[in-house]
Amino acid sequence: MTFRFRTFGAAALLAGSLHALPAFAETTLNVVMQAPLRSLDPILSTAQIVRTHGFMVFDTLLGMDAKYNPQPQMADYAVSADKMTYTFTLRDGLKWHDGTPVTAADCVASLKRWAANDGAGRTMMGSVASIEATSDKVLVIKLAKPFGQVLELLAKPSPVPPFMMPKRLAETPAGQQVTEMVGSGPFKFVAAQYRPGDQAVYVKNTDYKPRAEPMSWTAGGKTVNVDKVVWKAMPDMQTSINALQSGDVDLIEQVTIDLLPLLKANDEIKTGAINALGSQVTGRFNHRLPPFDNPKVRQAAMYALDQEQLMQTAIGDSQYYKLCASVYGCDVPLASDAGSKYLKGSAKERMAKAKELLKASGYDGTPVLMMQPTDLTILSTQPIVAAERLREAGFKVDVAAMDWATLQSRKNSTQPVAQGGWNMLFTYWGVSGIWNPTVHALLDGSGAETAWSGWPKSARVEELRAAFLTAPTLDEQKTIAHEIQQIAYDEGFYFNAGEFQSVAAWSAKLKNLQPGPLTLFWGVSK
Repeated sequence: MTFRFRTFGAAALLAGSLHALPAFAETTLNVVMQAPLRSLDPILSTAQIVRTHGFMVFDTLLGMDAKYNPQPQMADYAVSADKMTYTFTLRDGLKWHDGTPVTAADCVASLKRWAANDGAGRTMMGSVASIEATSDKVLVIKLAKPFGQVLELLAKPSPVPPFMMPKRLAETPAGQQVTEMVGSGPFKFVAAQYRPGDQAVYVKNTDYKPRAEPMSWTAGGKTVNVDKVVWKAMPDMQTSINALQSGDVDLIEQVTIDLLPLLKANDEIKTGAINALGSQVTGRFNHRLPPFDNPKVRQAAMYALDQEQLMQTAIGDSQYYKLCASVYGCDVPLASDAGSKYLKGSAKERMAKAKELLKASGYDGTPVLMMQPTDLTILSTQPIVAAERLREAGFKVDVAAMDWATLQSRKNSTQPVAQGGWNMLFTYWGVSGIWNPTVHALLDGSGAETAWSGWPKSARVEELRAAFLTAPTLDEQKTIAHEIQQIAYDEGFYFNAGEFQSVAAWSAKLKNLQPGPLTLFWGVSK
């Protein structure tokens, strides 16, 4: 945190200055985030860094507390007895950053834009009869058929939260980035100081009125206690650590585990997990291009890959990662061991099975283009390790090194590899974004181009995901989720490479860092 003091010394006073000003301190929080911010529209990106940026600038109708419960945020709500009508009333004093009032019409347009770009949102809209503003402060969602997770989806913090923005921005043509970062959230984005991939600056929104409830994840009162937050890009972790120890940086969002001992010996530095939930590393196959358009080839790849090896290489210390079969997260209510046969057995046994399956699949030697993000430490090693395992199984693999922003753009291509396409990539998802089949983007079995990259297609999975929405009990939801998980493994939707816990490091001068599903910058003070 940087303090700037302006004072007038004795010489100025002796000179008879009549314009002396009182001393003040501007509180600036300097942060190294886990990835550089190169894209700004949080509705068109599932990247964690863009989502965190979104929560700085924008707000949501509902927030999600630490118990996964939806809570009022921008709006209070009422649900009809038959659960077919949801009425939201905006709270008083909401303003956009340009000074104009937030209206229900803005929120209707924002919900429609979100639903057009989020898989769970599109699913919800299939059950919605209408969304309309009945006054400047009231919007109403009427269902055409039962849909049990309206509130949960409007409160979800990941992967694409339903951020509210002015109607003029929400009506940006489909697929185009919004042109301004104008929200109603606790911080204002300083566009003039933004340097893509290098620096992003946010200042306290003095017009923001926090809710009265205690802070809990993205719910409750978002009280800002700093004047400015500056995100700095430092691709080299040792450089980041040196900056933290010298006081030039106040927080490193994600520290590589092998360098933690350097920090634990410093009494002025604290380390720990501020993101309450872990993240799942996922190896995604492109189902549209050879060789992974063949399910047997995908199965062979899953047997060749090894959770333990991938976690050991990327994380190292076993106290910071977990191995489990659950595609929803290891410790959530829907967790099960369905599909675990693809993960069990020794590395030698698994490799023998992979070779057997690959031979039987008719694989013709088509190279696998594996994308590797070189500027995202937590994901830079998995493609290299995975490529070696796949080669041992009999695959031909080319590793294409690129920065994270390029990977994020390229993953959306459905073209052949020679024309900018891809075959496999690794990414990771916070458990808050995958904890049930509705929000889990990688379990979208529609095969549609609007689905998350990889585009698997399974009519049965889509039937089950629809049934999950109306399942009346947790036991029935578990049964459905179990079957979806089994199909996801059998059809090779993706490889579950294990779950890890992010470890942050920060100056001991910081107080009240808030736990959450992502890094939160309200509540913290110095």
